[in-house]
Amino acid sequence: MIRSTFPMNTFIAFLPRTRGLCLLGALFFSLAGARAAETADRVKVVHVPGAANVMKAERGTDGTIHLLFDANGGPNYVRSTDGGATFSAPLSVVDEAARKPGLEYATWDMAIGQDGRVHVVMGTNAWKLKLPQEQWGMQYATLAAGAKTFTPVRNLNHKPSEGYSLAASGSGAVTASFLSGKVYTMASRDGGENFSPYAEVNPLIDPCKCCTTSTTYGPDGRLALIYREETNNERDIYLVLADRNGQQKRTRISATSWQLQACPMTYFTIRGTPTGFVTAWPTKGQIYFARLDKDGTVLPPGEIPTPGRSGMRTGVVALSAPDGVSLVVWKSQDVLGWQLYDVAGAPLGKPGSVPSRGSGAAAVVLGNGKFAVFP
Repeated sequence: MIRSTFPMNTFIAFLPRTRGLCLLGALFFSLAGARAAETADRVKVVHVPGAANVMKAERGTDGTIHLLFDANGGPNYVRSTDGGATFSAPLSVVDEAARKPGLEYATWDMAIGQDGRVHVVMGTNAWKLKLPQEQWGMQYATLAAGAKTFTPVRNLNHKPSEGYSLAASGSGAVTASFLSGKVYTMASRDGGENFSPYAEVNPLIDPCKCCTTSTTYGPDGRLALIYREETNNERDIYLVLADRNGQQKRTRISATSWQLQACPMTYFTIRGTPTGFVTAWPTKGQIYFARLDKDGTVLPPGEIPTPGRSGMRTGVVALSAPDGVSLVVWKSQDVLGWQLYDVAGAPLGKPGSVPSRGSGAAAVVLGNGKFAVFP
């Protein structure tokens, strides 16, 4: 009992030098091995039966895992109420009335809102079919908790557009964002029943036209939106924070410059945390991530380069667990990769990867603080 109260260097001093060094070395490797095992156990790979092209995953406040995957008939939805051990039968997001010969639907984003309502935005190939331009818009459907079918698909903006993203809150607020030469948003205060007309976020914004947007609500209720700028061909990532009164703050969050005379066609992500945000994006093909406070300030050590690589319009996800450990997930060349980071932004263990078809990257934080990735 007395020995356990001694500092380690005092305890080692009582031993002969050789034995002390051996014990210290054994203890070091034992702790390192335990940490490596804990790190390896921190990420769980979950294969969802029948889901070959997983695009998005979210975990609701009740612990339900919501997942979208693209299939030949369009986006399909499944859910798990037991931490990913089992999943429900697939449910088509697109209703029969919305289907037309040759018209294809593809997942853009999903958000979970008030009372567990699932919100989904999709794009189509209406432009390729040369349908009227008002049909080239953002397609939207929702699923209420306990409902057996999604609501009929609605065209929210009736405008040629892309780069769709969603944010939903527990109070019924929903924001849909999109690109159409500029960055636009549409807001709902009644769980997606009604949306305001689309409005330009900021006339000073000059976004990459073929990238995307990513949106979430912060811990103080402000909307956070990230996009890639293209002014002077400097392809930097910016954050816009906006409150309900229209007050905005725009901040550059990427530090590594990228001069490019064409849109790189990349995707990026931002997620809310209890104290701010975590975000990830590609620059020159490499994935970076950063942690932000609630006002959008990049926290030390600044942007962090990861071992991840991006492709053209391939998914990336950044998540933060309650203990501050972060996970960055990326998709490249039909491989889903990931890396853990500690609270200081240092890598935890080695990168992981698993074969995975398609372009999406999907992961959630589980109730026990571990992570699940969905190839």
